[in-house]
Amino acid sequence: MSGSIKGHCLCGAVTIELTGAKDHIEICQCDMCRRWSGAFYTALEGEGVAITGEDNATVYRSSDWAERGFCSKCGSNLWFRFLPTGNRSFSAGLFDEAARLDVEKEIFVDEAADWSRTQGDHPRLTGEEIIAEAKAAGFTFD
Repeated sequence: MSGSIKGHCLCGAVTIELTGAKDHIEICQCDMCRRWSGAFYTALEGEGVAITGEDNATVYRSSDWAERGFCSKCGSNLWFRFLPTGNRSFSAGLFDEAARLDVEKEIFVDEAADWSRTQGDHPRLTGEEIIAEAKAAGFTFD
């Protein structure tokens, strides 16, 4: 995507502006994302981010290697941060413009609920495959 896109939580207490947003989303089907989102997590990343109302966000450390942010007022899921790199993705549902984006890939498909299987021609990686990729890149998981 060119330029920037703006999104917000359900109540509007937290707004997010992504610059250089990717033109696709990634879907995570892991058990933690299913519990967090109710289905699966749709991730949108950008080159830059500006957050207004970040003091209304609460961060939950969901594992040794990740944390998740949500609005403390309305409960909307906001972001996932991969702690080894500090990279943060944002819930695609926060951004109206993301509704028409294609799926780049789907991860942890071996943990997907039967009722949340997606369609489309995109790569689908198991948890074992995605962890192996991360380890090959030098990340460790305790």
